Amino acid sequence: MIDPLPAPTDKADDSSPPAVWASGLVRKFGKATAVDHLDLRIEPGEFYGLLGQNGAGKTTTIKMIVGLLRPTEGRAGIGEFDTWKQPIEVKRRIGVLPEEFNLYERLTGAELLDFAAAMHSIPRDDAVARRTELLELLDLTADAGKLVGDYSRGMRKKVALAAAIIHRPEVLFLDEPFEGVDAVSARLIQHLLQRYTAQGATIVFSAHEMHLVERLCTRIGIMVAGSLAIEDTPAGLCEKMDAPTVEDAFIAAVGGATESTGLEWLDGSSG
Repeated sequence: MIDPLPAPTDKADDSSPPAVWASGLVRKFGKATAVDHLDLRIEPGEFYGLLGQNGAGKTTTIKMIVGLLRPTEGRAGIGEFDTWKQPIEVKRRIGVLPEEFNLYERLTGAELLDFAAAMHSIPRDDAVARRTELLELLDLTADAGKLVGDYSRGMRKKVALAAAIIHRPEVLFLDEPFEGVDAVSARLIQHLLQRYTAQGATIVFSAHEMHLVERLCTRIGIMVAGSLAIEDTPAGLCEKMDAPTVEDAFIAAVGGATESTGLEWLDGSSG
């Protein structure tokens, strides 16, 4: 059996460029600043969690790095390549699972993966082998002949992940990969991602499921109001914030309230 995820690259030495980088990254929407002079450096082989409350700038940051949204200021790139100066080189090296994904709904799941493989010039025999094994690994074999438009949200998420990874990119960007996915599928995806980083790939991961962030990530960055407020390993983050879990550390870092106030009418009887 062909390994569906051959090692993408060996881990870089200290003299190599980072796998993912951003310098002075800014994005404004009118007068509102979504990302504010963000600097970021992610090394090869890291499983990096980019966290923040809704509206903190996570998705906007990812979109600028992968070439889906042009920065107002600053630069970003993959390895030695600048996203906006060398877009083709960058796109060859990345896979992207955005939070809101648009798929070709009149293709079957198998046809979608064949199309993704062809876009990356993967030889036909290799493409079929990878498609077959990815569908099996993600429990989609029985549905491979169904139209993507008839898939559930969880199934669409899984086939989109397979399409993002079929060309074994050096860097994989995942925005809310577990949203709408059942527990069994979530476990399958976890194993797939852990296997991928173990072979030298880099994953940038944005999610709200803190227990998964704590389990999977080797390093975490927390964004507040468009800026990177704190960065550390999960254990280091908990130590810095004097918190027992990553979830508690995150809440402390963003200054979130954890108790409801007011709404006294909820406490009264309905009679």
